[in-house]
Amino acid sequence: MRLSLHFGVITTHMNDLGPSPVARGDKQVTVRQARQRLGETLHAVTGVEVLPLHQTMGRILAADVLSPINVPAHDNSAMDGYAFDGQALRPNEPLILQTHDHTVLAGKPWPQAVSTGHGVRIMTGAVMPQGADTVVPLELCTVQGQQVVIAAGTVRPGENRRRAGEDLSAGSVALRAGRLLRAADVGLMASLGYTQVAVRTRLRVALFSTGDEVMAPGEALREGSIYDSNRYSLGAALQRLPVEVLDLGLVPDDPQALREVMRQAADQADAVLTSGGVSAGDADYTRDILAAMGEVDFWKVAMRPGRPFAFGALRGSQDHTAWLFALPGNPVAALVTFYILARDGLLQLAGAHAVETPTLRVRSAEAIRKRPGRTEYQRGILQRAADGQWEVRIAGSQGAGILRSMSEAQVLVVLDHEQGSVAAGELVEVLLLDGLA
Repeated sequence: MRLSLHFGVITTHMNDLGPSPVARGDKQVTVRQARQRLGETLHAVTGVEVLPLHQTMGRILAADVLSPINVPAHDNSAMDGYAFDGQALRPNEPLILQTHDHTVLAGKPWPQAVSTGHGVRIMTGAVMPQGADTVVPLELCTVQGQQVVIAAGTVRPGENRRRAGEDLSAGSVALRAGRLLRAADVGLMASLGYTQVAVRTRLRVALFSTGDEVMAPGEALREGSIYDSNRYSLGAALQRLPVEVLDLGLVPDDPQALREVMRQAADQADAVLTSGGVSAGDADYTRDILAAMGEVDFWKVAMRPGRPFAFGALRGSQDHTAWLFALPGNPVAALVTFYILARDGLLQLAGAHAVETPTLRVRSAEAIRKRPGRTEYQRGILQRAADGQWEVRIAGSQGAGILRSMSEAQVLVVLDHEQGSVAAGELVEVLLLDGLA
């Protein structure tokens, strides 16, 4: 088995995850089938804007970034040392160089040439003088007045020289379109002289929770009610993505009210993220309204937590279509399905390309019960065992409504579709929540 991440979401490379994708509209699909459907269906819907470089962190590149210069721009020294012509080196013989009374500094090229048998002191990053192609580090040579002695075998010809364009040549692609920009990417573009860059506009995501039992934090709880945590956890997770959130609040279990907020969301947003109302309960209307206002692609996924998950196109009143990701109402199930399914789809809509990141394979500190026929994501905590190896233990109760264990967890333990129970000491795949959460 091999597991990888697309946009930080696990992709499982196995032949035992069930059949290939089935006809659209079927009730239940595997995790692999659901992800494949999302990948085949969703395409970038965002526009393009040009931003100052310092505002591009976390945004998605709209076009390839080409290097306008060679990087490095010239041959330069990789060490503090002495630059000389490497042709003077002889096997099994020390080399004695006559030195110039000068130090070549970074940013201050030396106009003179270095003849064979001579050397000049040079600092890291300084332009290699004409005639020199090798640098001996200061600590590996002996300075005797106006001479430098290099022991046999200390350096080879051409060593410790960075060649012009060896990192990037002028006209080559430095960063590809669709890249979710990180700090190092912003620095790279600055090093190429860019002051602004074209990025995708932020995806508009409408967010709301459903349920008569759900109340806003700060209100006095009625008997049988709970506080709405999903809009806050999902809203926080969305802050890690290049999206603009339209918070539509709480919607009661009323078909008309839900239909109205769905239409508003479809008119104003590119994607709609809901929680609750997609199971088989009498008051669960989201799936039925989606079917009436658009197309249900699938509405159950063989996973735990998170089996009730509806996806499809939602038509608004102004000939505008948004993509609906209807997540389960249980707090942990809502977050897990967001990470495993919705996050991937939102990034694809926002114009990002898939980035594969490996998961970790660590030892299970305890036995884990699991039945074949669904993919499970159990909350886990990493720890060092007595032998120094990393292992994972399950983080408290795994109930779909127990958010505390999700808060304590560092990883999701990934148990694939056909896998059974895990014995203590057996290796398991884990997905690091840092970077997703």
